[in-house]
Amino acid sequence: MGWLDLFRPGDWLVAGLVLTGCLLSFPLAWQAGVAEKAVVRRGGEVYAELDLSRNRTIEVPGPLGVTSVVVDRRRVRVAADPGPRQYCVRQGWLARPGEMTICAPNQVSIEVRGYRSAYDSLAY
Repeated sequence: MGWLDLFRPGDWLVAGLVLTGCLLSFPLAWQAGVAEKAVVRRGGEVYAELDLSRNRTIEVPGPLGVTSVVVDRRRVRVAADPGPRQYCVRQGWLARPGEMTICAPNQVSIEVRGYRSAYDSLAY
């Protein structure tokens, strides 16, 4: 006699309801809201706060050279950076609150903000 034989019809109903509730809660738990602005930092200090509703390009000077930041259709990205590995350029478009990219060699970072954040904290 296996453990599945111990389940009664009511147990299957409760297990099914719990599983359905868990599956339906995933989309609700990871809703981040609408991205409102991007905060550009240079050397740890705020360099600019960009409204994501307005398309534009800014140049951020850093120790290695100029980092180009582009805002287009409520998204932001690093278009060009003088860093050797180009990790922040390859990260692509950031569009959800809480997303961020860091160009460490040039000491430039971008964080997308909204009314709510998608993450409580990030750890690497």
